[in-house]
Amino acid sequence: MQKNSKILVCDDDETLCYLLKEQLLEEGFSVDTVYDGRFAIEALKRKNYDLLLLDLNMREVQGDEVLKFVVDYNSSIQVIVLTAQTEIRSAIEFIKMGAYDFISKPYNFDELLVSIDRALEHKDLLVKTALFAEQVNKKLSTRMIGNSKELQRVITLANKSAMSDSNILIEGETGTGKELMAEYIHKRSGRNEMPFVVINCASLPDQLIESELFGHEKGAFTDAKSTKQGLVEIAHGGTLFLDEIGELSLALQPKLLRFLENGEYRRIGGITNLTSNVRVIGASNRNLLEETSNKNFRRDLLFRLNVITLTIPPLRERKEDILLLTNHFLETKSPIRSPKKLSSEAEKALLKYDFPGNIRELEHVIERALIFAENDHIEPEDLNLPSDTVKGLAKKIHFQQEEEVLSLAEIEKRQIEHALGINRWDRAQTAFSLALVRKHFILK
Repeated sequence: MQKNSKILVCDDDETLCYLLKEQLLEEGFSVDTVYDGRFAIEALKRKNYDLLLLDLNMREVQGDEVLKFVVDYNSSIQVIVLTAQTEIRSAIEFIKMGAYDFISKPYNFDELLVSIDRALEHKDLLVKTALFAEQVNKKLSTRMIGNSKELQRVITLANKSAMSDSNILIEGETGTGKELMAEYIHKRSGRNEMPFVVINCASLPDQLIESELFGHEKGAFTDAKSTKQGLVEIAHGGTLFLDEIGELSLALQPKLLRFLENGEYRRIGGITNLTSNVRVIGASNRNLLEETSNKNFRRDLLFRLNVITLTIPPLRERKEDILLLTNHFLETKSPIRSPKKLSSEAEKALLKYDFPGNIRELEHVIERALIFAENDHIEPEDLNLPSDTVKGLAKKIHFQQEEEVLSLAEIEKRQIEHALGINRWDRAQTAFSLALVRKHFILK
């Protein structure tokens, strides 16, 4: 029973309304009463009710008009019709119009209570279904943003790969969008109505990863108080995305290999072979072929996994996508309807920067700029991009003054002067951009 649900009782019998309200209040519901359909419609406009107990015949506005209003105004409100024995045929017509159930007068309260509980459960299911559909629609709209030839080449391969059931390995540096690419493939595959399940292999110790992947039986280890399904079971019919798969231990890799070969697995502590039909997409920021040479990754597992290999280029190799991604983040992360815009100088600063953290770093840069920018336009200082490294500055100085040999102290001094100039001699901001404590740098 769902306590605190809001119920509206509409019946021209005031005595019945009073008794019914008292009974429902004792059950923990929030209850209001009205004595005509006109007042019911007004009440429904003022307050969000979960359920309406509705009489058929009233003085001014009849029950059918109220039901039509509910269906048009908010169809998630459940309606139970209170009807006399002689009006059963009319009540059935109400069911066809959209009412959930009907109860004959004089009603049995226990039967009414069962009908109310079922109606509220039905409402909850409708809400969850609507939310799920919304989430599915959002995920179906998953797209890879970028017009560069490098990315478009990968997207073309991804679209072709989506049509098959082959396992896929996605390679790329941290922050390039490997999980987004995996989801993109899933949503364009024949499995798109089934689960897309993600596990980060670097975030959990071995035993927990094995338990998450394959599940465990009750009593398999100290904290195994009940049987648990593994993600391979939950993802049945869909896609399992193994992020950072290169972090899997050598002890766990053979179990994953067995699953990839024939779909069989065992829960921890189990003796029965189970099967699951999932498509596996792995991702790694490492070169797994090199890892096999270093004995950190099984060669047979790599060959089983990389039937199709997609390599997402880093952002520095597709700079024409930077401003496109930036505008996307400005729109999605802006707290106001009219997002801030980049100044031309800020655009130049973004295009000059190499983004070692790739798209994830760009996203954080824009999110931070939206917070700190005081005007409608984001300026270079709002981006707070890292200054040139000491190594980069030393290289620049070397080319400009080949015969001059500078000490590390001089290089450091010039770097600080350079950073102070960029930050308009704001020492606190300069210290922040150089990752220094403010009191630790004083120019002599």
